[in-house]
Amino acid sequence: MSVTGRALATALVLCGLGAAACGGTTADLARDRVGVPPVAATAAHPVTGGTAATPAGSATGAASASAASPTPVGKPLSGKVVVIDPGHNGQNYRHPAEINKQVDVLTKRKACDTTGTATANGYSEAAFTWDVSQRLDKILKNRGAKVVLTRQDNTGVGPCITQRAAIGNKARANVAISIHADGAGPANHGFHVIIPKRIGGPVDPVVKASERLGFDVRDAMRSGTGLPYSTYIGKDALDYRNDIGGLNLSTVPKVLVECGNMKNPTEAARFQQPAFRQKIALSLANGLQQYLTH
Repeated sequence: MSVTGRALATALVLCGLGAAACGGTTADLARDRVGVPPVAATAAHPVTGGTAATPAGSATGAASASAASPTPVGKPLSGKVVVIDPGHNGQNYRHPAEINKQVDVLTKRKACDTTGTATANGYSEAAFTWDVSQRLDKILKNRGAKVVLTRQDNTGVGPCITQRAAIGNKARANVAISIHADGAGPANHGFHVIIPKRIGGPVDPVVKASERLGFDVRDAMRSGTGLPYSTYIGKDALDYRNDIGGLNLSTVPKVLVECGNMKNPTEAARFQQPAFRQKIALSLANGLQQYLTH
């Protein structure tokens, strides 16, 4: 499927980023500040057509924000429920029997979960996704959203991909997003967004909405992080699949974001920078807000 992308007219303002270590702590996150909204722009949506304002959104600053920091008005995501699904878990590798258990994702049977990938120097995908998810959680809550995480730490196992979908369904989320990073060949680089296909199952009613969400997240990631579209999978950073359990079983609009390739030296180095992980989180928040408010 070929759909012309829409540039998201969003300026991201990052200030006072904390010096959190890889997989940062709550105290580290408390020192981070989030973006403030620029003037909205108007652009045609590639799926629905027409025009829509595309603000980057806003969030109140951390307690340490200076008096000069702009103060956003209102809570643009009040009343919205967002489910964040941080891929994998930090102790999956210690429990192969549990995570290799086969589960039904409707189009096939797959492992309950996997260990995920890691950079050449051992920074794990599980730690990366957990850190980005914590940052995204903070930004969305500051914008008024109720946030539900599919796992509560990076020191456990799972949950299975079927359970991850069920958490979003039970929460009756307005939107859900699964955060990952890829482990392709070192020469490959760039991010992509995985969008569900119709499978004659529970995801079918939300496939079109998930596609619109995918465009919004894709555009915000490109604009906010400067990362290129994937050079090795999908088209224009979009990949339509019917074998992802967390998407196949979702009854709410949902996409999976592969934020880049952890085996690529350049992207691996950037992913280990707290400031860049904050950029990713803010970009994802802006994409979600674009979807939820237009």
